Amino acid sequence: MDNVDTMIGQPGQPWGDAEKSAWRASRRQQRSYAEAVVPRIEALRAQFVVDQYGMLDYGGDGRFPLYVLKSKDWRKELPYALVTGGVHGYETSGVEGALQFAQRHASDFDGRLNLVIAPCVSPWAYERIQRWNALALDPNRNFIDNSPAPESAALMRLVAGLEGECAVHIDLHETTDTDETEFRPALAARDGKPFEPGTIPDGFYVVGDTPNPQLAFQSAVIEAVRPVTHIAPADPDGTIIGSEVVAEGVILYDFKALGLCAGVTDARLTTTTEVYPDSPRATPEQCNDAQVAAVIAALEFALK
Repeated sequence: MDNVDTMIGQPGQPWGDAEKSAWRASRRQQRSYAEAVVPRIEALRAQFVVDQYGMLDYGGDGRFPLYVLKSKDWRKELPYALVTGGVHGYETSGVEGALQFAQRHASDFDGRLNLVIAPCVSPWAYERIQRWNALALDPNRNFIDNSPAPESAALMRLVAGLEGECAVHIDLHETTDTDETEFRPALAARDGKPFEPGTIPDGFYVVGDTPNPQLAFQSAVIEAVRPVTHIAPADPDGTIIGSEVVAEGVILYDFKALGLCAGVTDARLTTTTEVYPDSPRATPEQCNDAQVAAVIAALEFALK
């Protein structure tokens, strides 16, 4: 496989600091967080409280302020809803969907739920269209105590300091062709393991929490997205990305055990969305709209 990541280090040997540094040096900035994301967050100050909840300092690669949007009229008697995007920086519709929801639909929930929206959790990776952070760590496996991923640690501190109960958390993601051609081979190379090819589902699906699946909630999100884009079918063995399909378009992971962002709260309703932007049946606009539809459905379900 012609993949620069698989050429770093020695086959069968996990990467050390030198290999991780070589990987980082090979990552090239392809877009600007400061130009493409931050001004859109700043433009929402009339509607939200905009707080900086952290700062990533990646030396020569730059410093990246981390921003959260919070309901301006925060009501102590109401629970809050958490929306996160860009935990994996390359998953563009997660960032776009979170911002689009904030811009166009958040006001529909005024006085009904407090909102907390972190549109771009991993800006270094956003700029380089990467899954990992600058330390060759996957933030979405590092929502753990004493996290070594500063993106994950900062969001965990933010959540720990929020007032009130979290009713629902929806974490916006994508599954892309590059998962199979670049990121999974890189993971195998980094960890000194053989790469085992998988499949990429064609369509939208969600991931629920194994200990707390909430299938009616997951299915409500699927139904809301169905008019926007197609739902991923199961593989012939009844799985999506190797996990059993427990309802149409729904698989389960153990959020907290795997250190996933969707396990960062103790909310009763939690889900991770997955759109497929490389499908010939979906446009970038549809992917963004699917994320927005999923957020709205998740919040409305929580309000029932």
